[in-house]
Amino acid sequence: MRTSLRLIVTALLGATPVLAASAVALPATGLGAAETAPAVAAPAQGRDQAAEEVGTEEAVSVAVGGDAASTTIRRPGAWYVKVHLSDLNLRPGDQVTVASPDRSEVHTYSAEPRHARPDDSPGSQDDSGFWALSVTGDTAVVSVRAGNGAAPSRDSRVAVDRITRGYTEEEEANRRSFQVFSICGNNNYKDAVCYKSSNPKEFSKTPPVARLLMNGRSLCTGWRVGDKNRMLTNNHCFADTATAKKTEVWFNYQCPTCGGSGSGPVTKVLANSVLKTNSGLDFTLFDVQKFASIKSFGNLELDVRVPAVGEEMYIVQHPRGQLKKLALTDDKSPSGNCQVKAVKVDGSSKQADISYMCDTEGGSSGSPVLSRRTHKVIGLHHFGGCPNQGVRIDLVAAQIRSLL
Repeated sequence: MRTSLRLIVTALLGATPVLAASAVALPATGLGAAETAPAVAAPAQGRDQAAEEVGTEEAVSVAVGGDAASTTIRRPGAWYVKVHLSDLNLRPGDQVTVASPDRSEVHTYSAEPRHARPDDSPGSQDDSGFWALSVTGDTAVVSVRAGNGAAPSRDSRVAVDRITRGYTEEEEANRRSFQVFSICGNNNYKDAVCYKSSNPKEFSKTPPVARLLMNGRSLCTGWRVGDKNRMLTNNHCFADTATAKKTEVWFNYQCPTCGGSGSGPVTKVLANSVLKTNSGLDFTLFDVQKFASIKSFGNLELDVRVPAVGEEMYIVQHPRGQLKKLALTDDKSPSGNCQVKAVKVDGSSKQADISYMCDTEGGSSGSPVLSRRTHKVIGLHHFGGCPNQGVRIDLVAAQIRSLL
């Protein structure tokens, strides 16, 4: 998320998926299909243009196979571990698995991704091997196994030459001490599940929102738009297919209990290709691999209009890559709820944004801003600074309608 240099006083600091809503309906807007996006504005002073960094890469040298058919890679306190596999040489029927210690999360590979079988897990190919999907938590177990449960061939092997892993709490705290956040007053966002009973309609819009992990080290938020294989995030998160193929998309990364510390079962896929991107409106429309595995999480609809000043709203997000949060209330608002503060605000383009004091942080970039009146998306969050800002979704819709 892009943040302002203005000093802001901040508070330092499972669920059953909802079925897809009806297909996106895009009524006529003031922008015709042939019209271009608004003029690009001068960059707002102090707004950075980078995704939130949440991890680091390390070189390692680990051989797996033969007498050492399994190895454990642990980085105490890291909240994910992602391994790069090279020198893959598997006999027919053997597999490499990358798993959590209790095998509640298992990614299986019988070949490099370019030669993968249909039931293999996704991986990001490069010149020296490929990146397996990450394992949530601080430990990944890499094993050579036989697909039929017997002992693998002693000739089957693989090497781990690099890993990325999430920052520990201490590392993250040290980084945050030098950052400016966009918590406007008190931090009012909560675990999404905290609103399951009190605000069931708002909660029902949280399953289509996913956490994005780009290149194993940085993050944003993205969400399903329409009932086809389509997702939206910010252009400043990623803007090309090469990066998309290195982007993990995590669904259901959220607490099953209010105030809890762990996630329910997470469904991870890789982004596939960029269908359209626009730096002036700071959006990227993309699709994902293995779409069938995430289709049941549902989708959001677009509210193709300029919202009203004072209209109540909410944001579903993964601030700092945390478990899914819902920002619904605002201690700076007279009503106590998040509201649209202004419309037609300059952002990446002139008059292209709406603004609000709803709390966000780095990693919230790409989050949907929804109207509490229609429960459809009115903005694509991309700026911090109190007020925070989102791109007007009516302008985005005019650019992507033919692709939905």
